[in-house]
Amino acid sequence: MTAKEIRKAFLDFFESKGHTIVPSAPMVVKNDPTLMFTNAGMNQFKDIFLGNTASKFNRAADSQKCLRVSGKHNDLEEVGHDTYHHTMFEMLGNWSFGDYFKTEAIDWAWELLTEVYKIDKSILYATVFEGSEEDGTSMDEEARQAWLKYLPEDRILLGNKHDNFWEMGDTGPCGPCSEIHVDIRTEEEKKASGIPGRELVNQSDPHVIEIWNLVFMQFNRKADGHLEPLPAKNIDTGMGFERLCAVLQGKNSNYDTDVFSGLLGKIGELSGHRYGEDRKSDIAMRVIADHIRTISFAIADGQLPSNAKAGYVIRRILRRAVRYGYTFLGFNEPFLCRLVPQLVDDMGEAYPEIASQQKLIESVIREEENAFLRTLDRGIKLMDEYMEKSAETKLISGVDAFTLYDTFGFPIDLTDLIATENGFTVDHEGFNAELQKQKDRARNATANEFGDWNEYHTGEEVQFLGYDTTTVEGAQILKTRVVKQKNRELLQIVFDRTPFYGEMGGEVGDTGYVVAENGEKISIVNTVKENNLTIHLADRFPEDCTGSFTLEVDAERRRRIANNHTCTHILDQVLREVLGTHVEQKGSYVCDGYFRFDFSHFEKVSPEQLRAVERRVNALIRENNPLVENREASMDEAKEMGAIALFGEKYGDKVRVVKFGDSVELCGGCHTSATGNIGFFKIVSEGAVAAGIRRIEAVTGEAAEQLVFGAEDQIHDAKAFFNNTPDLCGAIGKLVEENASYRKTVEEFAKARAASYARELAGKAEQSGSISLIRLRPSDVEDAAMLKDAAFALQKSVSGTALAAAYEVAGKPQLMLMYSADLVATGKNAGKDIREAAKLILGGGGGPASLATAGGKETSGLAAALDKLVELALA
Repeated sequence: MTAKEIRKAFLDFFESKGHTIVPSAPMVVKNDPTLMFTNAGMNQFKDIFLGNTASKFNRAADSQKCLRVSGKHNDLEEVGHDTYHHTMFEMLGNWSFGDYFKTEAIDWAWELLTEVYKIDKSILYATVFEGSEEDGTSMDEEARQAWLKYLPEDRILLGNKHDNFWEMGDTGPCGPCSEIHVDIRTEEEKKASGIPGRELVNQSDPHVIEIWNLVFMQFNRKADGHLEPLPAKNIDTGMGFERLCAVLQGKNSNYDTDVFSGLLGKIGELSGHRYGEDRKSDIAMRVIADHIRTISFAIADGQLPSNAKAGYVIRRILRRAVRYGYTFLGFNEPFLCRLVPQLVDDMGEAYPEIASQQKLIESVIREEENAFLRTLDRGIKLMDEYMEKSAETKLISGVDAFTLYDTFGFPIDLTDLIATENGFTVDHEGFNAELQKQKDRARNATANEFGDWNEYHTGEEVQFLGYDTTTVEGAQILKTRVVKQKNRELLQIVFDRTPFYGEMGGEVGDTGYVVAENGEKISIVNTVKENNLTIHLADRFPEDCTGSFTLEVDAERRRRIANNHTCTHILDQVLREVLGTHVEQKGSYVCDGYFRFDFSHFEKVSPEQLRAVERRVNALIRENNPLVENREASMDEAKEMGAIALFGEKYGDKVRVVKFGDSVELCGGCHTSATGNIGFFKIVSEGAVAAGIRRIEAVTGEAAEQLVFGAEDQIHDAKAFFNNTPDLCGAIGKLVEENASYRKTVEEFAKARAASYARELAGKAEQSGSISLIRLRPSDVEDAAMLKDAAFALQKSVSGTALAAAYEVAGKPQLMLMYSADLVATGKNAGKDIREAAKLILGGGGGPASLATAGGKETSGLAAALDKLVELALA
């Protein structure tokens, strides 16, 4: 079976068992502070498992794109070194929400594997949870009995809490799990090893591997660690698609399947290497084949490479792929971008988002590659400096190796490679210590401690009433909890009904206050959306959480936010009109003061185009088009209305369609009642965010007025400098012209002065052997800038001459060393020599071989430093 057939067979099988087939959620996670990326198939159902949302179906199945770059078996630096772990992978899964449980899950897993996929029953093993005395749980006898229908007892193995008890996090839904393992060794390999497969289960053997994990979610882990039974028991299963393909296609490696063969073939074609011919090049090709999938899917889901959070992870993965190609396959130019068409051929049918955004993905990757290749070149030059300063010890320090890793993307094995080629070694212990410090810093920065929810009332999903009102009376508190984050506590409240909008979709959360029945007033400092739950962040909890409350949103702030949000929709429409229909929204941020809007476009927007955009947006504002919305539209209805959906967003069965005139979009945010309320729109800036992505920042209403008033004030103040001339541009042009003339005169004077000083210095030269030496002590230097100009002039006009100077600038010690061109030709290097002398003033410096400068901290060392310069010059 091909990979496409295997995926289809899984979905068809569970559809025949009454499961709803749902699309993959975006790989980039939004509205969940605990995750940056979807790392398991269950992530998109997390709000259902947590009880925050009622499920619209009892059974579901899908193929979910996932990303794991840390945790068990998923250290990024190890991917590519074996043949079965990945960063991005597909997870086939089926779920039950309070419907079937262990027996059916096991029955159907066995039926699919042995009857549909025809896997030999004799090579399958199952594990069941042995129980935990610590948690007070017993062996999972129900799962064991279900397996005994299909497997002999010696192929049903007991697993401990580490291997056979799944938990969502430190708290929350959890339960025992049953793993299915497969022994893919040949009969010859089994006989040669003499070890039965059962003894290799969960022993990290590459040929006896877990293929499917069936999680029986039946407990809730509380903050104090104890377990409580869940009222509704759920099933959550996950089967690694790539591993399944390897088993069904008779391959010992995931990379030998048709999931990767197309990409590996293309990499070989571009590099001139053939997969399977060399261990190091094979590792590099696996790294690249794996990483191009991750990078491309992340960009398609709206996550661009950057230096922060999820963007940093994607940039790090991209740079890892580039450096492996650079080091082991000889790529000195962008190559990852040339693999995207092959990836689209392989996966575009199952995931159309990468096909529709192919051009953007290629462009972003190409720019990132070019930037990193330049960084890589600088890193290699820095490595040369490290080796030069460590010439005596022949040891690259751990701190220096970590700087290369963290700043320039050098893996430790690349630093090792360069060091070994030059007879050096690397301090691995020091490097690992610095790496651990970084991990500790990151862990401390993101550490959250979640308290248990204290429940006061029961209710279904929280009702959001904020589209129609900013005030709600008679609301009740469903639950509260305390979250400790870094050095602060967040007090979280969930109400049964609320007008407060939780931060989502680029729109900031509402602020305001809550009033209790006794008049007690509590400030709401922010509102967030987590796993479909609207959470109010309060400055304190009410004295009595069981009563009823009046919720008041800051209406004026909400008005400005709504106006800005509506303006992003109008701007989106106008950009498509002015620039072309290729424009797609790639992100936004909407607050009360301004908004920004990211969009796909492959060149700078000209001033004329920006002016046209402003005129058209303001014209549509003046049309005063009313808000027309459908809050319960199906996706088909929304498409018929022409609504624009965003890649990387997760939509439910019912969506909200927002329409202002010809602008029709899917949107859950807050909007004004008519475009005329926006008042006035003004662009503040336009620029590039990444390759093919532009960003407009803009203001509306009062903020736009203030921007115009500020510009008018600047013009008024500028005119005052020119006697309030009506022709300000003409006056400025005349001033610039006069200034250029004066600058030219000054430069000519300085040049003549430097030439005169150079002749004066030449006259002070002392002959020492074959070299004419000019020695300048601090008392000899009055003007450091003129000295440098004179040294440049002197270097070009003399031969056999060296200038060594030591002096102070603003109380700081400075050094200068110049060699004439003929001395440089014999091997003299001012940059190298001055670094040696700079140590005597506790400083550093450098420059080209002809002229270099240095600065330091210790003026008392100037005399010794000058002597050192002279010594090196005459050597």
